[in-house]
Amino acid sequence: MDRSGDRAGIEVSVVLPAYNEARTIEGTVETTLSTLGDFLPPGTFEVLVAEDGCDDRTPEIAGRLAAEDPRVCHVHSEERLGRGGALERAFSAARGDTLVYFDTDLATDMRHLEELVERVRSGDADVATGSRWMPGRVADRPAKRGIPSRVYNGLVRLVLRSPLRDHQCGFKALSRDAFEQLHHRVDDEHWFWDTELLVRAQRAGLEVAEFPVEWEPKGDTKVDLVRDVFGMGSQILRLWWQVSVSPRITRRVSVGAGALLTVLALALMTLYLDPRAVLAELEGANRRLVGLAAAVYLLSWPLRGARYRDILVELGYRERLGFLTGAVFVSQTGNLVFPARAGDGVRAYVMKARRGLPYPTGFASLAVERVFDLLTITVLGGTVLVGYVLTGSADAIIATLSGSVPGVDPRSARVALTVAAAVAAAAILAVAAIVVSARREANLIRRLVTRVSSDSYADYVAGVLESFVGDVQTVAADPAAFARIGASSLAIWALDVVTAIIVLAAFDVGLATPTLVAVGFFAVSVGNLAKVLPLSPGGIGLYEAAFTLLVAGLTPVTGATAFGAAVLDHAVKNLVTVAGGVVSMLALNVSLTRAVDETGGADADPETIE
Repeated sequence: MDRSGDRAGIEVSVVLPAYNEARTIEGTVETTLSTLGDFLPPGTFEVLVAEDGCDDRTPEIAGRLAAEDPRVCHVHSEERLGRGGALERAFSAARGDTLVYFDTDLATDMRHLEELVERVRSGDADVATGSRWMPGRVADRPAKRGIPSRVYNGLVRLVLRSPLRDHQCGFKALSRDAFEQLHHRVDDEHWFWDTELLVRAQRAGLEVAEFPVEWEPKGDTKVDLVRDVFGMGSQILRLWWQVSVSPRITRRVSVGAGALLTVLALALMTLYLDPRAVLAELEGANRRLVGLAAAVYLLSWPLRGARYRDILVELGYRERLGFLTGAVFVSQTGNLVFPARAGDGVRAYVMKARRGLPYPTGFASLAVERVFDLLTITVLGGTVLVGYVLTGSADAIIATLSGSVPGVDPRSARVALTVAAAVAAAAILAVAAIVVSARREANLIRRLVTRVSSDSYADYVAGVLESFVGDVQTVAADPAAFARIGASSLAIWALDVVTAIIVLAAFDVGLATPTLVAVGFFAVSVGNLAKVLPLSPGGIGLYEAAFTLLVAGLTPVTGATAFGAAVLDHAVKNLVTVAGGVVSMLALNVSLTRAVDETGGADADPETIE
């Protein structure tokens, strides 16, 4: 409902967020209209019932009230938008320049409504909020509400540096200008919306006024103390990252931090590895086998180009294999140079600049590729670990580990390996569920997540998982394309593993071929999962640490040899990548730094590119 174009005479709009309020909504609307009429001229105010996907008689009652009184508007939603989502939708439909909202249980004494409205209407403040916790006016609240509220507000003040005493009081007002400036920045759509609005208003330099109110709890709170309080705690951390940390992470800072983390990770290894022994191992590696490993790894790149081509075909774009292989080379080289997978943006830039592929489509194709990589790595690593346990090889591993590492109890090692295998099996089942869900027209992710929790963070997790499934769904609709892309992913990562196995063999580790293959699959899979964390360029340090730990822990291979193999394996792959990337950049006339700069804002706001 869009009524924003007709604002003649309306100065104040009061929104009542309502979810299953059939018992109280009529009385609340009447009290609100009466109170507004006591201090505002007739025809200058309106009341909007922001009915949020109710499943009781609230929509029927709100519709009747709107039909009977022109001062009342019913803003209906067929589905749950969340408290914040319902407020934003109603404010967009409102006609006043002063926007007000409060809880429909009228827990806050309505004699404060005039002060709330006038704080903003007079221009003294951009945002005004009532407070139950200001000194000298502390509300008498039950312990189950008061203690969590105090803890929560204390965390907000400490972490987000907000001077306000009460961020969640459901009694607030803001100017239309403030709303237009802030609402696109507020990410939460549920209970944390109030807090995020206040914090972002302060960070934007707006005047925020807090004043004490008389407040009396009425009825049962709809905030789940376990789900919502912990959910909002995670949202505090998310907002802290967005407003305090992320703005300071420039390209120079991220490159420097990534390099520092890499050096630190490698330096820590010297605490339990002798660098001279590692260098000796590297010097003794069979160079012919190292060269063979590089050749095998090079074979995976046309497969990467072919997989990317199949993904783009499903999105409605066709391009030559050679060009796409070059684009993949360039982007992966960018990921080695810049942390946080900034190279992915480079590929989107190449596709946009050289072939006119829209940025949203470019990023969507990358998301699909990343999903298949993650699914494939999980299946490979998990299958090998489960195989260790089911085939009885676990006992040999436990015996080796117990013999080489003092103090390891075989029983504890067996339990640890069994638990790890169970986790791997669960991961494989999760992958299967995601794939099956993606093959359906409507996936079941949100339904499953909300059965566990319905808080704001659960909504966020459900959204991430839905996006994950949606990326798979992009190609799952075509069984042939799904099979081709899945097979390509398996072949790509199989060649990645074979490269590592050949490098290990170059060190003459003396492992039987089945053991060498099994350990290679497991070490490479877990090493690449460690690289998922975008902490260093190309995952340098993370990959080596995971690879070394697994090879040295699961076999008689010494730590120095395992680390030497990890370093050489990663170096071979990175050198092939960089060599292909340099050739591709020259052929495509692409600059990495320019590409990263060009896509700096495209990933965050793809709609501005079109």
